[in-house]
Amino acid sequence: MNGREWLVEAHGCSPQALADVQVLRALFDRLIAELGLHPVAPAQWHRFPGPGGITGLCMLAESHLACHTFPEHESLCLNLFCCRPRPEWDWEAGLREMVGAAHVVVRAVDRDYAAVPAAR
Repeated sequence: MNGREWLVEAHGCSPQALADVQVLRALFDRLIAELGLHPVAPAQWHRFPGPGGITGLCMLAESHLACHTFPEHESLCLNLFCCRPRPEWDWEAGLREMVGAAHVVVRAVDRDYAAVPAAR
């Protein structure tokens, strides 16, 4: 394994939190600090019209952190890829605290990019 990618779905979240860029920015800041990640630029945020879903993306020296919120469905989808090993983060407790998640599903995928032969 060379890296790990976490695919996270949080359900039963607060619609207000999911529509608040400041809440999501605080979530990114917490993940970055607690996992020792290194942003290469400030996170970018886009708010959609209507129910006000938000997409956020932060490029990291380790790869990327992204989220997509769906306030109308009370759900958040989050993706973190780290090309170097990182400690496990307590996604359930963190997302319960930050966005009020009632149920969290986490899939961790080991990424083995060094095992792929280089194209010639």
